[in-house]
Amino acid sequence: MIERVNPSHPDKVADRIAGAMVDLAYTKQENPKIAVEVLIGHGQCHLIIESSANFDFRELHEIVDRIAGPGIELSANVVPQDEHLAENQSKEIRCGDNGIFKGVPVSDEETTLSQIVRELYLEYPTDGKYIFDEEINKFIACQSCASSEHLEERIVDKLEVRDIKDAEVIVNPLGEWTGGTDVDTGATNRKLGSDMGRAVTGGGLHGKDLSKADVAVNIACHVLAQQGGGPVEALCAIGDKEITFRIQDKGYMLMEYERVVDMARSYVESCGGFEKLAEWGLF
Repeated sequence: MIERVNPSHPDKVADRIAGAMVDLAYTKQENPKIAVEVLIGHGQCHLIIESSANFDFRELHEIVDRIAGPGIELSANVVPQDEHLAENQSKEIRCGDNGIFKGVPVSDEETTLSQIVRELYLEYPTDGKYIFDEEINKFIACQSCASSEHLEERIVDKLEVRDIKDAEVIVNPLGEWTGGTDVDTGATNRKLGSDMGRAVTGGGLHGKDLSKADVAVNIACHVLAQQGGGPVEALCAIGDKEITFRIQDKGYMLMEYERVVDMARSYVESCGGFEKLAEWGLF
């Protein structure tokens, strides 16, 4: 089974704001060090930003207005990165975080749900959450600002196109509703299952620069898993210059952290940047 939320879900709004701020940092410095936490809901947005780049409050407000809509009260605490972390990264590219990570080939079930949710988002560009269990043939949809009857018809049509027959489709079990940040709060990296599928471990993808293992090693594991067709695992410590990846049925592979960062950079660029990566995650 798999869950997907669309880019207008409050948690994804928070991820997109964080991603946009990382994009902004990369326009100010070649290799900035930044970590952003966002909490948004009910007319307020709170930011905590650790960064080597300087921000103007107006720039931050423009990002929040563009992504979440105007009229939100913004508070921001912007501080420098911890001096010990900064020193670790000052002379060469080293791992900027501790953690364990995993990449898994995207399954047919994950691909099916992802495609359907992306297609539906073109018709319903508002807050939505979807769940699909292929084994029991059950599809659950909670989509704001939508006719439940019409949405169910669209889902059945899309399942049948993919030769999925007689699925149990449950739409808006509490009735039609209006979603968004006035209904629920959003926080950074709270929808890791939607972003990473079966590859979820401890680190979130969003609101961090490429030196952070949560970004670079997670993405590298994902890319290697798709290339090799099997699960990939890795662990690392702050300051590591090399990362060991364990690739199922193929043993271990050692990779310089600089190469890991380059792999992640290429992936993020292929998505269109950190904000775009935050819209849908890894699949």
